[in-house]
Amino acid sequence: MRLAELFKTPTPPSGLETKPSDREIDAFGLTHPGKVRKENQDHFLLATVHPQVVIHGTSLPFPEELPLRGQRLASLMLVADGVGGASAGADASRLATETITKYVSSSLRCYHTVGPAKDTEFLNALREAALEAHEAVRADGAGRLGGQTTATTLTLGIVVWPWLYVLQVGDSRCYCYQDGQMRQISRDQTVAQDLVDRGILPAERAASTKLSNVLSSAIGAIEARPEVTRVDVRERGTVILVCSDGLTKHVSDAEIGECFRTMQSSEQVCNALLDRALERGGTDNITVVVGRARRTGLK
Repeated sequence: MRLAELFKTPTPPSGLETKPSDREIDAFGLTHPGKVRKENQDHFLLATVHPQVVIHGTSLPFPEELPLRGQRLASLMLVADGVGGASAGADASRLATETITKYVSSSLRCYHTVGPAKDTEFLNALREAALEAHEAVRADGAGRLGGQTTATTLTLGIVVWPWLYVLQVGDSRCYCYQDGQMRQISRDQTVAQDLVDRGILPAERAASTKLSNVLSSAIGAIEARPEVTRVDVRERGTVILVCSDGLTKHVSDAEIGECFRTMQSSEQVCNALLDRALERGGTDNITVVVGRARRTGLK
């Protein structure tokens, strides 16, 4: 299922240090069941967080002309990839996405604490959001699903200018493309990667072993280990990608980076990456979310 573009973006003003306005953000997301699986168990979210005034009564003649929405506090890019048979995985990824969104909108009131010197409160709040989603999925499995085990990955990129915070549980990935360089920000929480980190398995063999598909941490599973990483993204042209492993099973990091080097828009590159994954088999659900602040002078 292809979803419509979130923002239309004119040419931004000059200045790398200037916080992009909403209209200067080029962001798009899509999800597809792939060519093998009958059900799509992935979910994604693109959103912005703003302070807002809700008027319940006034004597003013034109209240709709008041500035009701404040400046953007944060931008969210989230992907959840469900694990489990039938509809269980889809339920888990949906519930995790809903829980994180509610937490961010109602409880995450510490955006002012971001930055290298003072963001402990913010980092802790992100981890708590993931653990709340974890408990919600486990409770749903124990209750509505009659004790059925269900789980989901969860990767959230949240931009509080000029920082990108990546919250991760599982193996859905977040990448950042800056200065022509592509790098993976998230760390795969799989048994294979755990063995690589312990020096037991060579890194070059991790992708080819079946253990690369076995999660060591997931929302709703026996254990959820939220990890948070911070990246400076103030440079215009920086591209952020959040995706499920349905993409990275078929498209290499180098190929993704090349798509970003020649990208025309976030919508165009999302569709290009999806098409390439489908051409190579589309063996899993595929979800791609891309966002950037355009460089000065680009359309």
